Amino acid sequence: MAPPQPKAAAKPAAPPTGAVKKAKVGKPRNYDLGNGVVRFSKSKMFHKKALYKFVGKKNPKAEKPKKPSVVVKQIGGDKNGGSRTVLLKKRRSFYPTQDKIVSRPHHKSFSKHVRRTRPNLTVGTVCILLAGRHAGKRVVLAGVLPSGLLLVTGPFALNSCPLRRIPQRYVIGTSTRIDLSAFTLPAHLDDAYFKKNKKSAKRSVKRKQGEDIFATKKEKYVPSEQRKSDQKVVDEAILKAISARADRKSLRGYLKAAFGLRSSQFPHRMRF
Repeated sequence: MAPPQPKAAAKPAAPPTGAVKKAKVGKPRNYDLGNGVVRFSKSKMFHKKALYKFVGKKNPKAEKPKKPSVVVKQIGGDKNGGSRTVLLKKRRSFYPTQDKIVSRPHHKSFSKHVRRTRPNLTVGTVCILLAGRHAGKRVVLAGVLPSGLLLVTGPFALNSCPLRRIPQRYVIGTSTRIDLSAFTLPAHLDDAYFKKNKKSAKRSVKRKQGEDIFATKKEKYVPSEQRKSDQKVVDEAILKAISARADRKSLRGYLKAAFGLRSSQFPHRMRF
């Protein structure tokens, strides 16, 4: 009787035509236990991966063949030397004494950059200010200006924060939102509206006779009538939207109260 022949290994079934073959994804040896704590320490992983076998070992890099810059050409004739060394790439025949001034158009295009705002910062969102003289106050986002700055207000009647611009990195967006779909921001409230007048800031104040010449006086800022009327228009729309809510009493108290952290409170673990 003939010895039994070993069975041929079964071929894996071919994937159907048009199907995408999934790549094998390996699992890491070290894994996160939670809150940034990993299972194995750095020294333990050093031994598990056997990295001590490679300490002090260096693999020499393969030298790349250098491209020749010259070529030797044979020259016929008597008293010509027999050969000459010729450059493969000829040298420039003209070298300017001064470098040309190249215009850099990218320096002028900052105003044309596309401004992107975080998705949770929409009009009507209640935000927490993190910088400036009003830091810690809760304000309402009234609009996003073309420069990318956020236009926020207290309203002024609740927490004395007027209309002002602030970068989005100095703001925490909360989950509380006020419906301002019926409100349209006036067109003249743009970046040029909030720019400071440099001439008035540098203007020197006349001193009376006998006053100290080294005494400096600062002019007190007084808001214009236009700024007061615009503040009133925006605040009226926001306060009307707050009054239409069922939780208007608690929302007013929420906007009046300042934000702060107590012991063992970490902002990265909070849900605003």
